[in-house]
Amino acid sequence: MQRKSKTYFIVTGMLFLSFIIFTVLVKIIDVKPIGPRGSEVGFATINHFFFQHLGTSRLWYVVTSWLGFVAVAVIFAFAILGLVQLIRRRTLQKVDERILLLGGFYFIVLIVYAVFEFLVINYRPVILTEELDASYPSSHTMLIICVMVTAMMQMHHYLKEKRGWLAAGDAAAVLVIGLTVVGRLLSGVHWFTDIFASMILSSALITLYVAALKYIEEKDC
Repeated sequence: MQRKSKTYFIVTGMLFLSFIIFTVLVKIIDVKPIGPRGSEVGFATINHFFFQHLGTSRLWYVVTSWLGFVAVAVIFAFAILGLVQLIRRRTLQKVDERILLLGGFYFIVLIVYAVFEFLVINYRPVILTEELDASYPSSHTMLIICVMVTAMMQMHHYLKEKRGWLAAGDAAAVLVIGLTVVGRLLSGVHWFTDIFASMILSSALITLYVAALKYIEEKDC
């Protein structure tokens, strides 16, 4: 393994470890029944502070929910790109490795998304349906960060000669990420620690993708 990819894999491990440690801390530090129906939440003081001062917003909940469809659209766009390459080149081996790797990355992200829909660390600050919903980490935020950051990476590869398109694409991706992180917190459907944890987890997943991509590039050199 070459030095650059090895460094990224080490950073990936450190980020995943950070997420695990933070998750453990959420379960043991300042745990109080401040959630709906007396549900317990770690880091209760800071979580209650943000929730009390920011409150809830139906508008931001709707906005961030629609931004989730933007991420899904991006996934489908790259799936179509891969399909077009497969049809034109007539063999999977000739599809760009970075596109195949991106497909694998999406698969991992969706698995992680599904896992935390059922694995309960804590519940949402509000009840959206009749039952309490798992809230940690914000899977919605994680999905959008992972998809939009890797989309920017693909654009910088495939559109590297088109600076205007790159600038517009980067601005749009950063805007979607920013609105999601801030909007999800303002919507009141997640605790502050849910959002923070999703940022750590998405960073770990993205770094894993970069490490794998660098490994392939070094292998082909």
